Amino acid sequence: MADKASRGLVIYGDGLASFINPSHAHLHSLASKAFCGFLTLPNAPLSESEDERIVREFAYLLDACEAYQNVSSQSTSIQTISERFMGMKAAIITNNPGLKSFGGKLGLTVFPFNDLKGNEFSLSGSSTEFVTFELLKMLGFQEGKTLETSQFDLVFVHVGAGERVNAEGQKTIANDVEYIDALVDGIMRIAQPGSEIGSRLHLSLVMSYGYVTEGDGRDLSILTSEDEMDPALSKLFPLQSYTMKGEKPRNDVRYHCPMLISQWQYAVTRVDMAETFSFKDFKEHGGNLVIPADRFLHEVAFKLWKAPKYGA
Repeated sequence: MADKASRGLVIYGDGLASFINPSHAHLHSLASKAFCGFLTLPNAPLSESEDERIVREFAYLLDACEAYQNVSSQSTSIQTISERFMGMKAAIITNNPGLKSFGGKLGLTVFPFNDLKGNEFSLSGSSTEFVTFELLKMLGFQEGKTLETSQFDLVFVHVGAGERVNAEGQKTIANDVEYIDALVDGIMRIAQPGSEIGSRLHLSLVMSYGYVTEGDGRDLSILTSEDEMDPALSKLFPLQSYTMKGEKPRNDVRYHCPMLISQWQYAVTRVDMAETFSFKDFKEHGGNLVIPADRFLHEVAFKLWKAPKYGA
């Protein structure tokens, strides 16, 4: 645990996990330095639209499923992030209309990407450098120093599959992943190990699979297969903690296509044996194993000194 409160940056690649390839060197470099694992989601409701999926899965990341249901039922009883997490100031940067609306209802300050640079950003190096500078500035990091106060304690950057617009006005998923790769590179260059920023910035990279079916998860299941299990121990295999909520089993855990997550903060987060940002490497070598997506924000808030000890 750090001797001062951290400030959090969450980069969320919504529906982009399938498009990561070996050329995304900065994502893999982060995974090799970070603590890696999975966030589980429940099965999607029948006939859910893509817009509904985007908001619902983000709601799970914020442990705000009840708020999502209240929004759907037009209820006005919604607790904000600040009310739930000791006055935490949080923002989201997104171009998705549904997330803009839902984030606002949760008390998040909402910025479209064009608010960072007057017009839709391109994928040029200067663009990612500018956005990196603005993100760190929001968190009180400037010129290699940590300011005593910051505009926000936590900033989410949501990049959805094909929602951004590139320099030619086209919406392409491949360019979204390239952009996240460049953004991670820019942040890691500034938050060098041993630097003042590196010791105070808690970085989470979350990549999801988006809309999936049972058939999509044939090779992307977090369950231990019979081939992987030691026959001598098969009858002793216990219930995993991610399948429980308090003393009750979670009855709707989706065991395939979880969110992939790497978390890094110099001298604070642990390092595991994962070398690449991939499902296979995380399953075989990740140290963070599997946690429910609705526990994610509680863990991050603890690092920001905005929640009691995670898991206590």
